[in-house]
Amino acid sequence: MILSDLLKDVEIKESSGNIGVRVSGVKINSREVKPGDVFVCIAGFQTDGHSYVEDALSRGAVAIVAQHEIEDTAATTVIVEDTRGAVSKMAAAFYDYPFRKFRLIGVTGTNGKTTTTYLIKSILESCGEKVGLIGTNQNMIGETVIPAHRTTPDSIELMELFAKMADEGVDTVVMEVSSHSLALERVAACEFDIGAYTNITQDHLDFHKTMENYIAAKAILFGMCKIGVLNRDDESYEKMLAACSGETICYGVDCADGVSASEIEYGMSGVEFTLSYKGKKEHISLAIPGRFSVYNALTAASCCIAAGVSLEKIAAGLRAAHGVKGRIEVVKTDTDYTVIIDYAHTPDGLLNILNTIRGFAKGRIVTLFGCGGDRDKTKRPKMGKIAGELSDFCIVTSDNPRTENPSAIIDDILVGISQTDCAYVVIENRFDAIEFALDNAKPNDIILLAGKGHETYQILKDRTIMFDEREIVMKLVDTSEM
Repeated sequence: MILSDLLKDVEIKESSGNIGVRVSGVKINSREVKPGDVFVCIAGFQTDGHSYVEDALSRGAVAIVAQHEIEDTAATTVIVEDTRGAVSKMAAAFYDYPFRKFRLIGVTGTNGKTTTTYLIKSILESCGEKVGLIGTNQNMIGETVIPAHRTTPDSIELMELFAKMADEGVDTVVMEVSSHSLALERVAACEFDIGAYTNITQDHLDFHKTMENYIAAKAILFGMCKIGVLNRDDESYEKMLAACSGETICYGVDCADGVSASEIEYGMSGVEFTLSYKGKKEHISLAIPGRFSVYNALTAASCCIAAGVSLEKIAAGLRAAHGVKGRIEVVKTDTDYTVIIDYAHTPDGLLNILNTIRGFAKGRIVTLFGCGGDRDKTKRPKMGKIAGELSDFCIVTSDNPRTENPSAIIDDILVGISQTDCAYVVIENRFDAIEFALDNAKPNDIILLAGKGHETYQILKDRTIMFDEREIVMKLVDTSEM
C-alpha cells in the first residue's frame, strides 16, 4: 500500500522524503518492524517511540511518522499533531476499513461491560446472526475463541481483528470499549453503529486522575456512534446525553419513554421481569442473579432494539444466555458451603455482588478480597468499608500487587474495614487466604473470592504466576476430603 493512501485521513503538519513509497505494514513497536513497514512513534507513559527510530530503520522501516522532527535521518518522515490518532486512522486504511463491512456495537461503562456484550451476542445469535465479540475475557468469532490481552486491543491489533472477522462473514461485532482505549485513541477511527454505557462509578483514577476526566473519556464514544444507548438511572446520564451526536435510546427500571423493567423477581438462580418498550411487553427470564443483571439485560435489550430486533426475539436470546466466567461464577464443589468467584474490583462492583449474595444467603457471607497495586489508591478504604458492612467475616489478602508492597495495599484497605464491626483476618498470600477460607467454612456459608474473576494469573513485583482460583479451590477441596 502507498504511504500517502494510508495518510489520507491524517492531518499532516510537514513531510520529507517520498510519501509515495510503498509500505507493507504499520508498526508501533520497533522490535516488530519488518522490511517495508512504516514505524509510528508513540509517546508512551514509560517509553517514547521517538527514541527507537534508529532501531526501526535498522530493521527495514521505509518511513517514520512522528510528532516532532527526527534528527540525523534521511528516511521519509511525516510529522503529525497526534500519532495515536494517526496510527488508528492508518491502521483502518491499511485494513480497508473493515468495520464498514458489519454492524459495530460498542459497550462502555465501569461495571457490566463483559456480561452485557455476551448478552447482546446471545440475542443476535438467536436471530441467526454470526457475531464477533471483543472483550476482557476473550475475543470470539462465533464460537471460535481468540485470546484477549487487554479489554480493547491497540489500534493495529483491533483493525487486524476486525478484518479477520469481516473475512469470516460476521454480521455484527460487539465490543467492550474501555476508557483507556477512548482516551488513548485506540478506537479513534472506528465508526460505531450503536454505542452504549452501563454505568459509571469510581475506577481507573490512577490514570484519569479525576471522575470528571473519567466520565469525559467514556463520553467520547457517544460522539462516534449513530445511536446512543443510555442508562437514565445512572448519575452520568445527562453528561452522556450531551455527548451524543446521533439518535438516542434510554433505559432504566422505570423509564417511561424508553426501555424499562417492571415486576422484577430476584432469586439465587437468576432474575425475571417484564420488559417494556413503546407499549409492547415481553417476559424476561435470565439465569444470572442480581439487580445488576436486570440492568445488564436492559442495556443489551436496548442495543438490540436499536439494531431492529423484536422484544420477542430479545426474550428468547436472554433465555438462552448463560453466565460469564468470573462473573458471579459458582465453583462446583461437593461441599456444604458455596464458593463464588467474581471480578468485583471496584467499590460499586463489590457492593453489587455482596447485595446480590445477601439476597439469597442462608449462612455467613465470607468475603476474600484485595486491591490491585499501581492502581487507584482511593478506592481501597471504600472497598474495605463496603466489605465490612455487608459481610459476616472478611479475609483481606493480595490481588495483583504489581510493583507495590502488598502489605501497604492491605493497610489502605484496613482503614475502611476498621470503620465497621465486621470480624476480619489478614493473610497476605492469596493461596493461603483461600485455604484458610475453605478450612474454616461452616455449613451454608457463601465464600466470595472477589477481584480476580476470569483472570488465571497473579501479577507480582518481579513476575506473573499462574493463579486460577477455580483450580485452587478444587485442589484444596479434594485434598481436604482425602
